[in-house]
This record gives sequence, C-alpha cells and structure tokens, in this order.
Amino acid sequence: MNTTEEKKIPKATAKRFPLYLRYLKMLQSEGIERIQSHTFSEVTQVPSATIRRDFSYIGELGRSGFGYEVNKLIEVFGSFLNIETEEKIALVGCGNLGRALLNNNFRRNDNLQIICAFDSNPEVIGQKISGVEVFDIADFPEIVKEQNIMLAISTVPSQFAQDAVEKIVEGNVKAILSFAPDRVKVPADVTVQYIDLTNEVQTLLFYEQIQRK
Repeated sequence: MNTTEEKKIPKATAKRFPLYLRYLKMLQSEGIERIQSHTFSEVTQVPSATIRRDFSYIGELGRSGFGYEVNKLIEVFGSFLNIETEEKIALVGCGNLGRALLNNNFRRNDNLQIICAFDSNPEVIGQKISGVEVFDIADFPEIVKEQNIMLAISTVPSQFAQDAVEKIVEGNVKAILSFAPDRVKVPADVTVQYIDLTNEVQTLLFYEQIQRK
C-alpha cells in the first residue's frame, strides 16, 4: 500500500518533514538508535500527537511500546524528501536579503544549491556573489531552461513581485519561494510558498509576551 498516494499530505505537515529529518540526523550522530514520540517531541518542540499524525501520512513507521528506529526514519524521510537528488535553484533579487541567501547558499544541504542569480540593476548584473554569477532578469527564461532549473527564490519587494514571478513562470519554473508577503497570480500548475518575515516576528513576539505573563 502506498500511503502517500492514498492520503493527501497537508501543507503544514509537509513543512515539518525537513525539520524531523534534521533532528533525526542529529540523534543519529549522537548514537541514538530508537526514540519514542514523546521524547522526539521534546527535541523538536512539536507535540507528540502531531508527530504521530504526521508520521501516519507516510505509513506505519513505529510500533506501540517500541517507538521508532532512528535509522529507518532517516531512510524513509530522506527518500520522501528526495534528498539524494541535487536541486538547482535560481535566485531573483540581489539586494541585502538576496546577498545573505547567496552567502549562506544552503550550506547544510548538499542537495540544494543556488547556481545562478538575477537582478535588474545594471550595477549588479555581471557580478559574482559568493561565486554565483548575477544575470539580467530579462535572460531568466533562457538560462533556467538551459540549466533545467525548476525552483526559484524571489526576494523582490512586493511592488515588483508580480513582474518578477511572471518572468520566473516564463522560464517554466513550477515552484517559487517568495519573500514578498503579497499574493501573486500564477498558473494553476505553479506553486508559490510565501515567507512573511514581519508576520513571523510578530507571531514570535506574541508568544514571547505570553511566556512573560
């Protein structure tokens, strides 16, 4: 039975899978071979009931009273997240945030790599930032098609986000991570994930205030 085909995995659950894998690898490095959901909850700060529900979307990964085998979970989540396949990423927008992403460039994930960057500023085009060349955004469709890139990160401000995304879509990119909180219009076969830093900070402050009461 292919559980993942029969159950549609919620987006919130899918977002936790890389978190689980990261902590599982940490546990593996510490020589831990087996773990209970309540213990894993303490490590990940995710409720144990949520962990068990998330795991159930993939299949029967553990046994009652026995827990979960760390190595098996790493194998299952690694296969599910396809971590052995190198994913080439294009970055659009080389301002402060874009440069920070290029300087970091997924150092903890060998299978994720920003290989090219794009901007509309003539003073930036042609530069190399942390070894990644910056191209004219007008050349985006041609370059990403040549490189077979299917994922793009946009750090373009909200007022320019729609234009940037339309250029990304021209390149047949189907997955976009946008740091502009305003929603953009894309074709039905394109997925956009939004990161709203202001919202994240406000949420963090909200919980911090609760802890102080």
